[in-house]
Amino acid sequence: MKNIFTLLFLMLSVANFAQQTISGKVTDEKGRPVTGANVFIEGTYDGDSSDEEGNFSFQTTVTGKQNLVVTFLTFETYNQEIVVEDFKNRTVKLKESVNTLDAVVITAGTFESGDKARTSVLKPLDIVTTAGAAGDIVGALLTLPGAQTVGEDGRLFVRGGEADETQTYVDGLRVSQPYGATTNNLPTRGRFSPFLFSGIAFSTGGYSAEYGEALSSVLLLNTIEDPDQEKTEISLMTVGLGLGNTQKWEKSSLSVNASYANLAPYQAAVPQAVDWNRAYQSISGELVYRYHFNNGTLKTYMAFDAADFDLNQEDINRTEKIRVDVRNNNFYLNSSYKGYFGSNYQLTTGISYGYSQNKIGIALDDVKNAEHATHMKIKIGKNITERIKLAVGADYFTTKFDEDYAQNAGSTFSSGYDNNIAAAYAETNVFFSKRFAAKAGFRFSYTDLLQESNLSPRFSLGYKVSDNGQLSFAYGDFVQSPRQEYLKYSNQFESEKTAHYILNYEYSKTGRIFRAEAYFKQYRDLVKYDTQTVQFDSQFNNNGKGFAKGIDLYWRDNTTFKNLEYWFSYSYIDTERDFKNYPKEVTPSFVADHSFSVVTKYWINSLRSQIGLTHSFNSGRPYNNPNETSFMNGKTKSYNNLSLSWAYLVSQQKILYFSVSNVLGTDNVFGYQYANNPDASGQFQRRAIGQPADRFIFVGFFWTISDNKKDNQLKNL
Repeated sequence: MKNIFTLLFLMLSVANFAQQTISGKVTDEKGRPVTGANVFIEGTYDGDSSDEEGNFSFQTTVTGKQNLVVTFLTFETYNQEIVVEDFKNRTVKLKESVNTLDAVVITAGTFESGDKARTSVLKPLDIVTTAGAAGDIVGALLTLPGAQTVGEDGRLFVRGGEADETQTYVDGLRVSQPYGATTNNLPTRGRFSPFLFSGIAFSTGGYSAEYGEALSSVLLLNTIEDPDQEKTEISLMTVGLGLGNTQKWEKSSLSVNASYANLAPYQAAVPQAVDWNRAYQSISGELVYRYHFNNGTLKTYMAFDAADFDLNQEDINRTEKIRVDVRNNNFYLNSSYKGYFGSNYQLTTGISYGYSQNKIGIALDDVKNAEHATHMKIKIGKNITERIKLAVGADYFTTKFDEDYAQNAGSTFSSGYDNNIAAAYAETNVFFSKRFAAKAGFRFSYTDLLQESNLSPRFSLGYKVSDNGQLSFAYGDFVQSPRQEYLKYSNQFESEKTAHYILNYEYSKTGRIFRAEAYFKQYRDLVKYDTQTVQFDSQFNNNGKGFAKGIDLYWRDNTTFKNLEYWFSYSYIDTERDFKNYPKEVTPSFVADHSFSVVTKYWINSLRSQIGLTHSFNSGRPYNNPNETSFMNGKTKSYNNLSLSWAYLVSQQKILYFSVSNVLGTDNVFGYQYANNPDASGQFQRRAIGQPADRFIFVGFFWTISDNKKDNQLKNL
């Protein structure tokens, strides 16, 4: 028996002797102790938690080389090979995780919102609740700094750039025809319903190398990943009807909507400054289908729009009005996939197709044109480490445009072009710390129509100066093929080019956001021509140039005052261009030096109502007066528009909505058309280019039928 006890004692002694002690201290990069860190040997149960001083100590029976793991919520995981016998009183320094919500996000040049945005600036909800926007994405974006109100056009002009310098993407795929049918001096609208989209990124410059063919801006629209429930939405409006339905299954869902618009009844009741023969009418629809695989999501988006109108337009050079008859058919389809494969590689790929056909009667002449445009895309991303993310990708764009112009005299002119653009890009995000990050990349493109290659570098930095504030800087070179109205007559061009420099400060704290941004843009190789208007015998060159510089300010607050949300924006721009048929470098006619908007939304609980108020102001825009010797020396009066909206909750799922734009009936003038020749007194006569009507009044009834019997379209209004 004595020998047995002796043997047990020896065994316990050996076991105790074989245990090794691991000890040390866990700190952050500045040497401050980290309390509660989990410290252990990988593959064992041996470990400890750091105390208030960051100290830890535990015993283990393993020996030799082992992996020591240290984890804590807001820090990167520490995983280091050690020699167990030597690891005593060592210090482990943890790096702050760059994936936390308060980590730096580069914001220079970009307004971003949506489910995953760090700071929400403009959500789909804002688009349809902003008085005066009339549910139009572009109409709401005009209340943000950097966007320019060009009331006779209706498209998006950004920081001294023309409308075609902004490209629109849906789920990462380009939309070549994002606007509805229109004609000269008649404002148009965007084609898309805001509430099929979960997020919007509006880049006013310095955007990612992933996107090209845009000198000034990109507008990124992302469709909803998955709807929350099945529902039907019915809309009865003074301008038409709407119907939408959403269905959900285990792994898929389908959302569809259709609408019919006819302005004839409305225009019969409200006086118009436009002489209509046939009021604007359209039928349109959209569809989003989603299917969720184990490692990714496939989405298909489709939209169609058929519109027509007929009107008589004044022309200072003619005694009689010119009849313009427009019929437009538009179709857009894209299919995109986002998912993972292999060793955590991220794959984004897709293809889009757009078709637009116009049949236009101008007096006794006829114009017919058609555009086919496709975009194919693939992008592969990889998190090399927690702090380094790499993305590479390629794009291929094709555009085929044909136009026939038939004169009443019997002559027919045909024009058009085929343009194919291949591009490849690479971009890396490097997080030096939770407070400091950089993004660098380049985009290479080749345009076969112009037989030209371009290499465009992009670079940006972000640094958090406080818990709620950060600075960002962005630089980038951007190229774009000349516009359609030039390419249909000639291919002897170079790409137009610009460089962006942007410095941004952003402060964001629960319900409040402030942004201040200064920028400088340098344009070169802009297209010029030698005729009064662009025509088949115009002589073109790329000798144009220009610049734009300015500052944008933005403040939004939905916390300070109960039931009140508001934002205001201000932009100042100094810009000049020598392009088109300009004789020298001057401020273009679509630019106002000063722009200001204030948007308010107030919920009155006792009245079950939401009241919205928007006021927009622009200083006068330049125009050329041939009665003066100096080019582009005139200035219109300031633009003012006060708009009001009211939504009344009749019952939980029924809403009555009323809105009126330009409540005060301000007579806004956007410019002047002058006669081609002087009159008997030597003066060039003119006519003002103004609004189609003093006000736009809208009344609608909206009914939602859903499973929970609680959803309504108040968020849509």
